[in-house]
Amino acid sequence: MMDDLDRIMAVMQAAFDPAYGEAWTRRQVEDTLAMPGSHYLLADENGLPPAPGAAAAGFAMSRGAVDEEELLLIAVHPQYRGRGIGTAILERFVKEAASRGATRLFLEMRETNPAEVLYLQAGFEKVGRRRNYYRQGYDGPIDAITFAKRVKDGNSAEN
Repeated sequence: MMDDLDRIMAVMQAAFDPAYGEAWTRRQVEDTLAMPGSHYLLADENGLPPAPGAAAAGFAMSRGAVDEEELLLIAVHPQYRGRGIGTAILERFVKEAASRGATRLFLEMRETNPAEVLYLQAGFEKVGRRRNYYRQGYDGPIDAITFAKRVKDGNSAEN
């Protein structure tokens, strides 16, 4: 039977291209989840919480402080991509973060990450850039793009 950390790591190892060095080690995940304000969620092939011990199709990890929360990682196992699981995970993250009191959400991604479409569709807006943040990659250093979204009352966006 898999514990939650095993389920996160199984998705992590399959989902992240090693060429970019974005996958975290088991120790990094353990240490992050041990910190106050850290949260995670798991998803099955329908984007819902998986049954206890069942494999996960995706996950998200975040950390919050006061009224802000940062999405640290989100991933969907390659065999489950294209089914709306990433959208379901992101929607659950937004709703759960808001229920914890977050009014502003952040995330950062590699500029060439195709998940940008997912974030923009979910109402995140580009708010910053870190030049040459990702040192590994096929084409040399790659910028990181910072996104933000204002939320209130669960999943609704503020105007």
